Amino acid sequence: MTDAIALQDGSRHTDGHKDGPQAYVFDAYGTLFDVHAAVRRHAEAIGPQASAFSDLWRVKQLEYTWVTSLMGQYRDFRALTEDALDFCLARFPGVDRGLRADLLNAYRRLDCFPEVPSVLSALKSTGVKIAILSNGTPAMLETAVEAAGIGGLIDDIFSVDPLKIYKTAPAAYALVTSAYRIAAPDIAFQSSNRWDIAGAKAIGFTCHWINRTGAPDEYRDLQADAVFSSLEGLVESRP
Repeated sequence: MTDAIALQDGSRHTDGHKDGPQAYVFDAYGTLFDVHAAVRRHAEAIGPQASAFSDLWRVKQLEYTWVTSLMGQYRDFRALTEDALDFCLARFPGVDRGLRADLLNAYRRLDCFPEVPSVLSALKSTGVKIAILSNGTPAMLETAVEAAGIGGLIDDIFSVDPLKIYKTAPAAYALVTSAYRIAAPDIAFQSSNRWDIAGAKAIGFTCHWINRTGAPDEYRDLQADAVFSSLEGLVESRP
């Protein structure tokens, strides 16, 4: 029989952690889905500033989540994504504003990274839970998952939308522990965003930073448990 310890929040921590996580939870944007794919599809129409345009769109999108959360206000991720795009179109006046609808449509159906289907399939075959935890709205996430063809590999999609607050609020990560009744250390959380790893580590998740771009480390008081250049490291390192 497996020993279990009841925790304060009512979840149960078993000795299964030593054999690997009981659930793998993935950030969506930047981790499973390539946030720059939308601009890349229209790069020729945007012109030589396409890369800078895409980078700024992502920066402003994230900035708006943090600013609204700190103000105690909320606009959903779809609206903030649109707001960030409008800022970029104003910042880059040479880009045709007629591309706005095409860019938003492309963002709803982002490409997933090449290794995503095989990695999720390999992990799911071990019997663990596979989930998404994202700032995205439920509709955005469902569309993205369907477009990527990975719906059969995902057990649950957790959106912060019902909470009306964004990551890195502790309540966002607690959506998973509350639903699964699994202790935080037995949940593996994967994100390409170092700030997201810090937020998940602060509540005790086992964290894997997917550092696709070779970015320098930060938030050194909240270290990732492992750093991989792609999601393939999860399969290679699993016990």
